[in-house]
Amino acid sequence: MNKIFFPVVGIILLASCTNKTESKTEVLKSITVKYPQTRKDTTVKDNYFGTAVADPYRWLENDTSAETGAWVKAENEVTQGYLAQIPFRAAIRKRYESLFNYEKFSAPSREGKYIYYSKNSGLQNQSVMYRELLTGGEPELFLDPNSFSKDGTTSLSGINFSKDGSLATYNISEGGSDWQKIIVIDALAKKQVGDTMTDIKFSGASWKGNEGFYYSTYDRPKEGSFLAGVTEKHKLYYHKLGTPQKEDKLIYGNEGKPIRYIGAGVSEDQKWLFIYASEATYGNALYVQDLTRPESPIVPLVTDFKNQHAVIDNDSANFYIQTDRDASNSKIMVVPISTPTEVNWKLLVETRPEVLNASSAGGFIFCTYLKDAVSKVYQYNRLGKQVREITLPGLGSASGFGGKASDKDIFFGFTSYINPYTIYKLNLETGKTDLYKQPKVQFKPEEYESKQVFYTSKDGTKIPMIITYKKGLELNGKNPCLLYGYGGFSVNLTPAFSTSSIILLENRGIYAVPNIRGGGEYGESWHQQGIKTKKQNVFDDFMAAAKYLVDNKYTSRDLLALEGGSNGGLLVGACITQDPGVCKVAFPAVGVMDMLRYHKFTAGAGWAYDFGTSEDSKEMFDYIYKYSPVHNVKPAAYPATLITTADHDDRVVPAHSFKFAASMQEKQTGSNPVLIRIETKAGHGAGKSTQQIIAEQTDKWSFMFYNIGVAPSYK
Repeated sequence: MNKIFFPVVGIILLASCTNKTESKTEVLKSITVKYPQTRKDTTVKDNYFGTAVADPYRWLENDTSAETGAWVKAENEVTQGYLAQIPFRAAIRKRYESLFNYEKFSAPSREGKYIYYSKNSGLQNQSVMYRELLTGGEPELFLDPNSFSKDGTTSLSGINFSKDGSLATYNISEGGSDWQKIIVIDALAKKQVGDTMTDIKFSGASWKGNEGFYYSTYDRPKEGSFLAGVTEKHKLYYHKLGTPQKEDKLIYGNEGKPIRYIGAGVSEDQKWLFIYASEATYGNALYVQDLTRPESPIVPLVTDFKNQHAVIDNDSANFYIQTDRDASNSKIMVVPISTPTEVNWKLLVETRPEVLNASSAGGFIFCTYLKDAVSKVYQYNRLGKQVREITLPGLGSASGFGGKASDKDIFFGFTSYINPYTIYKLNLETGKTDLYKQPKVQFKPEEYESKQVFYTSKDGTKIPMIITYKKGLELNGKNPCLLYGYGGFSVNLTPAFSTSSIILLENRGIYAVPNIRGGGEYGESWHQQGIKTKKQNVFDDFMAAAKYLVDNKYTSRDLLALEGGSNGGLLVGACITQDPGVCKVAFPAVGVMDMLRYHKFTAGAGWAYDFGTSEDSKEMFDYIYKYSPVHNVKPAAYPATLITTADHDDRVVPAHSFKFAASMQEKQTGSNPVLIRIETKAGHGAGKSTQQIIAEQTDKWSFMFYNIGVAPSYK
């Protein structure tokens, strides 16, 4: 159906240089939107437990068809035509480029006789790897991903060194795909050795000496497209250098029941292979193999898939394992190597009210806890005694605290919503922390503040939310606000700096992030409250956050935007179909929108632990059908909606967003535009070039500001 909208007739210009709002009204040309004709096939229906469900846009699932390609092209032309008419779009891009143009560093790691780190000089499409001798000297270029492709869309997605640092493997992703290649190099000479490994998915490489390495992958899909085809049985292989990939030895996998995710790691002392096997996104089995004895058996430590278990470290006598078995927030156990069955595990660090993430370096164990989504870090010895609390620069997110057994000092990163990612060096013996690398951004953190509030969800549950804005901002209900959420897969949303958010903050805007259920901020119990037939809690928590912001005069519904990606895209899609008036603007990104069929593509079946599937039972079908965004688009006045996806997204296939966009365009009864922005040569999000990021964020802010009737104060 074609419709014409006239969404904005006037714009209020806000000056952000003072705490007082200065405004004037500019009468701007209305932007006309005429949607492409989208064919409906009324014959396509599925039957679920006696309920017939129509799927008129099923044909959009065929991502290789000429018809789908023509539809994508037509939709992109409409979207880009709309965005091109926003008068301040070029000014936003100019400002964002200037904000993005600063040196960015990764935390260094020691490999052999070198220290390695990544650096982006400012606007490079991909960060470049450098190295320096441990003894000192000038930085040396090691690996430049910008040379992988002309347009910067082939990215470095991981690198792993052999124990002595003389060899390395690195993963490359083309166009953002999860299907990757592994390239082997002589790290000292910086030259490729051996063949390129192809068709690798969800895996890096773990070296066994300098002879070869372990990696995991799936068989290439036999049906459907390469990007969208089902991938279920992950397999662990060993590749011996100098031999073809087809001769690689299968180590684990290929059983009758799908093991959807398999990971493996060789211990630092090269004595043990640890194998992690998962049937879903939560819960894993854990196995170990003695690499000092040829053809030794793979020994099971945990096999029931009911909890999470991860090996932190080992010494000559024990494995040190983090587990959430009988401890929702996790604890650390000592496992004797001689008798490693679970009955012999002993407690080393007990569970706390905060969620634990443990790591090791220099013979110590580091426990990073989340206290209401903010990091607290403690250093322990191998006897489980606390050595000290690590002094952090403030309230925010700390990461790192891992290293080698021989390290005397390590590097860690710290960030918050107003502090750029900064690297510190920690002396393991004294606990002294020194600033190592601090970026220079065109932004003054001292002029802004973040505060944490707790609001009440629909069922009475208290939910934390961190709200960031400029100091002195008047809370009068007249401020633009972006509410960002996720709420799934036990993922933690912790404070992190974004140059993109500055566009909002310096224009008297507010950035709010609630830690809703389904995430892992309060451990597995918090996750469990947002899965399967409790998924509605997640949507209720997010909509309650929107209500809190409006009721407390941070913003109004006419100035509020909702954003989320992937599972967060589902979140936004569900919220605006349940309450179309919840906000003025919506950004569902790479979302899981067709909840009845998500498990039929790529590795989607592995998400069933969180979602359940439409085929599990009538109860599960009825529950999912009630909130599935694609199936709950009714004729209504929806917010101005910019759906985003990418042609190489082989995690959440773009058909989800295609079908959602077609349904919303058909049934939008209001004057707000419903557009879809389909990125080319990009995937689920990782590995995008700098220019792709700048263009995407420019379009997001342009769309939001235009549709809430506020123009940023840029020239």
